[in-house]
Amino acid sequence: MTIMGEFCMFYGFDVGGTKIEFGAFNEKLERVAVERVPTPTEDYELLIDTLAGLVEKYDAEFGVEGKIGLGIPGMVNADDDTVLTVNVPSARGKKLRQDLEAKVKRDVKIENDANCFALSEAWDEGLQDEASVMGLILGTGFGGGIIHEGKVFSGSNHVAGEFGHTRLPIDAWFHLGDNAPLLSCGCGQKGCLDSYLSGRGFELLYEHYYGEKKKAIDIIHSYNDGEEKAAEHVERFMELLAICFANIFTANDPDVVALGGGLSNFELIYEEMPKRVPKYLMSVSKCPKIIKALHGDSGGVRGAAFLNIK
Repeated sequence: MTIMGEFCMFYGFDVGGTKIEFGAFNEKLERVAVERVPTPTEDYELLIDTLAGLVEKYDAEFGVEGKIGLGIPGMVNADDDTVLTVNVPSARGKKLRQDLEAKVKRDVKIENDANCFALSEAWDEGLQDEASVMGLILGTGFGGGIIHEGKVFSGSNHVAGEFGHTRLPIDAWFHLGDNAPLLSCGCGQKGCLDSYLSGRGFELLYEHYYGEKKKAIDIIHSYNDGEEKAAEHVERFMELLAICFANIFTANDPDVVALGGGLSNFELIYEEMPKRVPKYLMSVSKCPKIIKALHGDSGGVRGAAFLNIK
């Protein structure tokens, strides 16, 4: 993977439901500016003006027209270029890329925030020589992104990497037993991985089997204290995660997998997955290297900036 040689600045925007984080990166991929502003969630023109205002401000500061990338909690419709998003209602159904390009008079790239997370990890110094890097987020939801040779692979409909909206594999369903819960998903379907492998899913499964609502962090603390129900739950979840990961790895065969989101801080995952995943893979396959994401909350804005790296 190579980086543009001439002096240039890469601007990244992580557009969330409450705030917009801006980051400017130089040609060495060093972050040289950061700013956070509230997201105009109800006023589309104000959203465009806010983004364009930050671009104008930092163009003047650095004396160069920065290359712009946006990460959004949603995706762009491949047919008409409109944005599909729940968390930023002002942008829903709007041609955000085109309208911002008209305002700032240059190209703008937009990607799903999970793809930006994966791209940020792939461009970490320690992973730049890896041909295929996958990012998986175990947070409020479950999803990810696929990076090949330093570029996002988003597919013809811009939904590649939406692993959270694939369904539980049959062996995972059998693993959950006769009392397996058929959980509904925000996408309108049932049985999506998003409802099982996320931090929220971790809590929903505990509630289903034990009739008690507990936060994921409290369940993990109970597990560390040797509590029996928590131990049983964690065992069930680890095997479920291994089965689902194996299906994803079989279809995509990544070199490295970086995990993000709150549940990725559960260190047991990194001990158990290399031991559990292989039995669900094809005999010729090996479990990819599974690591904790290195850039945490800054991954979205880093990845958005790096959308313009060639």
